[in-house]
Amino acid sequence: MPQPTPPRPICAHCDGFPTVTITTGTCTPSGQRKTIAANCPACRGTGHTTTAVRAHTRIGA
Repeated sequence: MPQPTPPRPICAHCDGFPTVTITTGTCTPSGQRKTIAANCPACRGTGHTTTAVRAHTRIGA
């Protein structure tokens, strides 16, 4: 029986909208606006934060 995966938390910096398109203010020769895409630097364009990975440390010898 498959185990459901819990939902990943949404990035607090971009609220789940990781990629936006920004107009540069100039036009192409065909008359369309030039745009650039910008990704959220916190989640690197995924829209979700990663959970902290637990570090297993061995205590003692």
